[in-house]
Amino acid sequence: MTIKKISVLGRDNHAEAMRVAAGLTIYGHEVRIVFMNEPVAETEENAKQAELLELADIIPETTVAEMAEDLAFLDSAALAQVIDESDHIINI
Repeated sequence: MTIKKISVLGRDNHAEAMRVAAGLTIYGHEVRIVFMNEPVAETEENAKQAELLELADIIPETTVAEMAEDLAFLDSAALAQVIDESDHIINI
C-alpha cells in the first residue's frame, strides 16, 4: 500500500474531523488537520477527540486567528501550500 498525504479540513464539525484524521493514521498515511471557520468549542466530545489526535501524533493547525496562540496559524498562502502538497483533501 502506498502511503498518502491526507489533509483533513475541519470546517463544520471539528469533533468529526478529529475522529476521521486520527482514524486515517491506522493505515499509515501521513495526516494533517486544519481547523477552519471558527474556534474549536471546548466540549467533552472535542476533548476526547483531541486526545486521539495526540495519540496519533497529529499536530493540529488552524486558519482561525483566535486560535493562533495555541496552534500553528496558516494564512491563505500556507493553506494553499498544504492543499497543494496533499494527495487527498477531506472537508468535514
